[in-house]
Amino acid sequence: MASIDEKKIQDKPIVVIPSQEDVEEKLGATASVSEVDTSEGDEALQLVGKERTVQFSEEYNRKLRRKLDLWIPPLCAAVYFTQFLDKTSLNYASIMGLPIAGQNYNLVSMAFYLGFLVWEFPTVYISQKLRVAKYLGVNVVLWGAILMLHASTTSFGGFFALRFLLGMCESCVAPLLILIISMFYKKDEQASRISWFYVMNGLTQIFGGFVAYGVSFSDGHVLPPYKIIYILLGGMAIVVGICILIWMPDSPVHAQLLTKEERIAALERVRDDQGGTENHNLKKDQAIEALLDVRTWLIVLTTMLTSIPNGALSNFSNIIIKGFGYTSKQTLILSTPGGAVASVMTLFCGWYSDRKGERMLPIVFAIVPTIVGAAILIGMNHSGQKGVLLFASYLIGTFGSALSSVYAYNASNTSGHTKKSTINAMTLATFSVGNIIGTEIFQPRDAPDYIPGKTAIMVLLIVQLGVSFLLRWINIRMNKKKQARLQEEKTRRGWTDEDLQKERERHAFADLTDKQNIFFVYTI
Repeated sequence: MASIDEKKIQDKPIVVIPSQEDVEEKLGATASVSEVDTSEGDEALQLVGKERTVQFSEEYNRKLRRKLDLWIPPLCAAVYFTQFLDKTSLNYASIMGLPIAGQNYNLVSMAFYLGFLVWEFPTVYISQKLRVAKYLGVNVVLWGAILMLHASTTSFGGFFALRFLLGMCESCVAPLLILIISMFYKKDEQASRISWFYVMNGLTQIFGGFVAYGVSFSDGHVLPPYKIIYILLGGMAIVVGICILIWMPDSPVHAQLLTKEERIAALERVRDDQGGTENHNLKKDQAIEALLDVRTWLIVLTTMLTSIPNGALSNFSNIIIKGFGYTSKQTLILSTPGGAVASVMTLFCGWYSDRKGERMLPIVFAIVPTIVGAAILIGMNHSGQKGVLLFASYLIGTFGSALSSVYAYNASNTSGHTKKSTINAMTLATFSVGNIIGTEIFQPRDAPDYIPGKTAIMVLLIVQLGVSFLLRWINIRMNKKKQARLQEEKTRRGWTDEDLQKERERHAFADLTDKQNIFFVYTI
């Protein structure tokens, strides 16, 4: 058996572990480990073997994680900040002289999600064949240019076409960011890192409100205020896209700011989670498994139930606040605390999710205040108590962090690159459909109270409470079944604990789905 050598990499101890072949040669083992086909395994196998041969110290891994934290989440946050700001630019423009109103406004709002829906599956599968970060960066630059072009038209047709193209370009963002986070972070780190970029939804509400407030003082002699908004936000997106092209890593294998040893350590850090990394082969069986998995459809339902309110409120929240009796300028400022409330809830849910190993309970935490807020808005309509109504409108914003938990759920509970891509695409396609429906639940005939729309939001989220607990129960049951099956396999094969760990390592980068991989554990 090969001796255990200990060496230093950057003054941190790394222990070289004997391979399974060495152990078998010494002990004469012939049937202690099953064969795992890695011929179509992950890209990670270019750097690391089927089994762990190098053990990095906890201190080394902590420093590596800190380095990743200062690099990857900030870039993800910049993309998400830009995306949400650009997507909701119509919300700001709606009270700053936008020449589109009434049902045409609803249709223009819908156009974004139509483009999003049409292009979601193609963009996800195209990205799997290409370098992920480069594909993302190109799309960010393109949508920045498209957003700036919004300032060049005043017609309904022009706005509809540009919003459609904007949706197409932005449809790749969430699936690719989820994929990048899942490649670099362990399961008990993913939810908080996803919340670090998803929190941009709330922060953009604050930032965008103040920017729009400042622009609203323009006298419009050179450009109408809404055109200034589009030019500013589009230019910002182009800058962010260039940064992504330069600095965002495609995977741990291609992480240009890491040394070779750090790239190996990044892969070994996530090996035991069995989530895999990047694989450019589209696999039909994995796509079929995603479609036949009941949990996929419960996630689709969850996304639908939480996206319909999003479609309504992301485009009508300022109109609702203005309906309390505030001026346009007051509305822009008064909408900003809602972003702070949403941000705090997102960060809390991400922290709790990783700390407790939960994915569904944070969704419950996020939607209960929204249900209460909607009830207040309905019950106290025409009460004249503007402060109470404003507070209720802030409570409503907490539901947005539910989608962050869905993203974290997908990252932690799905394995196999094609299956991941398929489920992420289904999630975001459903997000698009939900938002399309959402733009229609606030009808012009119901203005300014929009009672039917507010009632719909409350009912949908009450239903979601039951779906969350059902999905949690299913994952608990599946983990118990896997544990029993693993114990049976261990007994049948006569595996020792060391054999079991070696087998777990062999499965890690074989691009197996969560159902194919006996070692995969679901996060509830």
